[in-house]
Amino acid sequence: MYRYNDFDEAFVRSRVAQFRGQVERRIDGSLTEDEFKPLRLMNGLYLQLHAYMLRIAIPYGTLRSEQMRQLGMIAERWDEGYGHFTTRQNIQFNWPKLKDVPDILEALADVEMHAIQTSGNTIRNVTADHYAGAAADEIEDPRPIAELLRQWSTDHPEFQFLPRKFKIAITGSPHDRAVTKAHDIGLRMVRNEAGEPGFEVLVGGGLGRTPMIGQVVREFLPKADLLPYCEAIVSVYNLLGRRDNKYKARIKITVHENGIDKIRELVEAKFLETRQAFAGADQELLREIEAAFAPPSFRTVSQEAYDSAREADPVFRAWADTNLAEHKAEGHAIVTVSLKKPGDTPGDATAEQMRALADLADAYSYGELRISHEQNVILPHVAKGDLPALHAKLKEIGLATANLGLVSDIIACPGMDYCSLATARSIPIAQEIAQRFEELKLEHEIGELKLKISGCINACGHHHVGHIGILGLDRAGVENYQITLGGDATETAAIGERAGPGFPAEEITGAIERLVLGYLEVRDGPEETFLQAYRRLGPAPFKAALYPDKQDAA
Repeated sequence: MYRYNDFDEAFVRSRVAQFRGQVERRIDGSLTEDEFKPLRLMNGLYLQLHAYMLRIAIPYGTLRSEQMRQLGMIAERWDEGYGHFTTRQNIQFNWPKLKDVPDILEALADVEMHAIQTSGNTIRNVTADHYAGAAADEIEDPRPIAELLRQWSTDHPEFQFLPRKFKIAITGSPHDRAVTKAHDIGLRMVRNEAGEPGFEVLVGGGLGRTPMIGQVVREFLPKADLLPYCEAIVSVYNLLGRRDNKYKARIKITVHENGIDKIRELVEAKFLETRQAFAGADQELLREIEAAFAPPSFRTVSQEAYDSAREADPVFRAWADTNLAEHKAEGHAIVTVSLKKPGDTPGDATAEQMRALADLADAYSYGELRISHEQNVILPHVAKGDLPALHAKLKEIGLATANLGLVSDIIACPGMDYCSLATARSIPIAQEIAQRFEELKLEHEIGELKLKISGCINACGHHHVGHIGILGLDRAGVENYQITLGGDATETAAIGERAGPGFPAEEITGAIERLVLGYLEVRDGPEETFLQAYRRLGPAPFKAALYPDKQDAA
């Protein structure tokens, strides 16, 4: 894993000192809120519905155990004892006091973390496949490239005041677990005819009020050209992107208004300039970074305990079948720790749980953890023989929920409980739906079903790419929840289609129950997922389940 060098350390410490002075001037009245706002946003500090919120970057979702432990300490000392993991692989603290924020940033710097560029019209936290460096289907670990992008984009003098925020996602696997097609730049590692690894480059993806799937601007880009090519894309966007209307300022609108062919022509022309300017310096830096991402020395552990537990313990077997993924190293597995226990707030972890997860990472996962865009925690390298002991310890701390990819594994934004932009609640809706399906005991029979909830049109809950998406809106002062169907966040990405009229808060859980039970009636056997059934049958039977009164009237 990457470790800060002397420059990194000095840079982050200087930013903390600078912001400490700005906070002091805001508190003593030397700075007005209008003057302070752009300064705090540059350091990840938002003013939310009830209090300040600090958003901290977890670059490409990778954490060391001591970093997770420090996040737990911050939650306990300066917040309300918990943190919220987001769909951008960040963590948010919702209740810090302004006077304490510099001390929080200092504590983050102590473990090589920061909150720089987690807000503002700049290049945000680079996200990646949460199984990176471990997945059996991986071509290469994409995290060294993600780290290269992070270093390049941090305080880049040309890209600090873009037309709008800018997001990059990268995956090293054919199966896209990073939602690359819904990002401003999506990077999917592929091989050319000679078997050499490179990237398919997508531009113009994004959700929000105008959801769009990214378009391919380069089918194959050699790894050595990646950084100058990304610089060319952002440079073109910086010139063409609209600044007259913030709702039309994202690169997806730039691509839509100009066409992918013109964008490609401009990017390729700019790329010829940027490639010359880099002169190979980026590749020297990449080689240094790659050395930091060498895999751990995997232990050899007997699988006897794992095999015995699968035979004797149905609870363990259900967890193993649901929350484990195939690892590239023999005798190991990738473990997802669900933060979606029915009734809990999706993505929240207490200080106690963070410390426990750090201890488990040290004991079983070579000190490494990952945060997924699905708001769960991953222990990426666990010997199969250690899985029964790990599962037992997860049960002790209430984190052994076996629901990865199931209907209660809900992505949800903070919604109107916290966010000043939200128009409806997300958290209580997610809790009600999860608890209802827990009561029905149907989750494993239903199988894979991605349900995602946003509390406003900004779509932080990724509802557009949920198999079932829920969007909370304000209708004349009343919360109303629209349902979309058929969204997909993978390599076969699709934007969900609106099903019809929305539902009031007291009816949305019943509507989702009817929808899912209707799917069970029409699917072609237990192997056909909700998304597959929707693509085979179209929306008609699903709408019939959602709106039975209309069917009766017809």
